[in-house]
Amino acid sequence: MKCPFCNKDDTRVVDSRPVDDNSSIRRRRMCDACGKRFTTYEKVETIPLIVIKKDQNREQYDRRKIENGVIRACYKRPISAQQITAVVDQIETLVFSREEREVSSEVIGEIVMDQLKELDPVAYVRFASVYREFKDVNTFMDELKKLLK
Repeated sequence: MKCPFCNKDDTRVVDSRPVDDNSSIRRRRMCDACGKRFTTYEKVETIPLIVIKKDQNREQYDRRKIENGVIRACYKRPISAQQITAVVDQIETLVFSREEREVSSEVIGEIVMDQLKELDPVAYVRFASVYREFKDVNTFMDELKKLLK
């Protein structure tokens, strides 16, 4: 690491500690050449994930969209904010563990439905009815029958 004061490469780490959210590390460094101290932050570099929508448009992955969908599906259900956050974290882990730069919205939707099915059957059916665009009561009943099996 180059010293920002004298531009020499002779620096060493004096102290390391995680930042409040545990997503990066704060390092205090000291330059062996000039003796000055400075701080650096180290963070894991993530590959931006692109979502391929149904109409083949591409957009950057946005966690808030999944959160909003799960929150709407869980509306007035006995599900805590912690449970919702945990489900969204699990969904995000499953999506990113695929290690693909592009993922279709259908894949994400199926992952969300699988996680909601385990969390709450009513939330699952609510999400599925919007996601799968149920056109009539028969389609809705077919999904309920699958759930009951």
